[in-house]
Amino acid sequence: MRIVVALGGNALLKRGEAMTAAAQRANIAVAAQALAALVAAGHQITLTHGNGPQVGLIALQAAAGPKDGAYPLDILGAESEGMVGYLIEQELRRALPAGTQFATLLTQVRVDPADPAFAHPSKPIGPVYDEATAQCLAKEKGWVCAKDGDVWRRVVASPEPLEILELQAVRLLVDAGLVVICAGGGGVPVVARDGGGYAGVEAVIDKDRATALLAIALQADLLLLLTDMDGVYLHFGTPEAMRIRSAGTQSLSPDIFAAGSMRPKVAAAIRFAEGAAGPAAIGRLEDALALVQGTAGTLVIKGAAPCVTTDTSR
Repeated sequence: MRIVVALGGNALLKRGEAMTAAAQRANIAVAAQALAALVAAGHQITLTHGNGPQVGLIALQAAAGPKDGAYPLDILGAESEGMVGYLIEQELRRALPAGTQFATLLTQVRVDPADPAFAHPSKPIGPVYDEATAQCLAKEKGWVCAKDGDVWRRVVASPEPLEILELQAVRLLVDAGLVVICAGGGGVPVVARDGGGYAGVEAVIDKDRATALLAIALQADLLLLLTDMDGVYLHFGTPEAMRIRSAGTQSLSPDIFAAGSMRPKVAAAIRFAEGAAGPAAIGRLEDALALVQGTAGTLVIKGAAPCVTTDTSR
């Protein structure tokens, strides 16, 4: 099967883990083993990945330098896309058979400059803070900070991805059998310029939405959304919590999930399943092969199939 795989943030950094190069490389090495199992089973994979912590850290580093040396968020996003893609490719080369060919592509994604998301920043990036520190940084740097679970983080606009500018190049490489790493962090958001060309904008595109767009365009057989949860849960965090084993796109609504939890992944899974021939699966990185085999995680299929849940609570 042709599978498009979205690596969640846990593939790069565990919750509460220091954002060091060594920690990221160690986590990616584990991810590479799970992905190698898919290739060994005969599947072709195309990868995307998150970059929220990385782009936030690079932004902080840039802000600590000379005032006239600060870079806009789109350039910082491009830097993080290259950095994370480099680490993933290196570890995959160690895990996959010799002779496997790779391509890591810097990817631009067109957005609408009139997207209402620009007026309502909502995408968390960078490190976590307590409320007092977040308010201080917001005042000092002109950031928008918001609560993300029990902590505070900087938030930026997250416009809808409309077009992957490098899609034709990605398609050529995938059709040639390469393992392609692209659309890192949702891709670098750009808008069309009057008179031709594109310009970057201060935003971060949701990685799962961009991945669904890519998977539909590549006519993938399966979209795999990997995270640190073993699936999507109803009534999560309560004694009544139940994992959804499978659901039709018409039986599952993203709106019943919190914005900072599974909502983006459920929305992306529904979008892909509705727009493609195959299903989407959501689950743990270490369960990647079992997700493909349908024995783990949450499967989202097109249509009105009822929501099937596990019998036991989490």
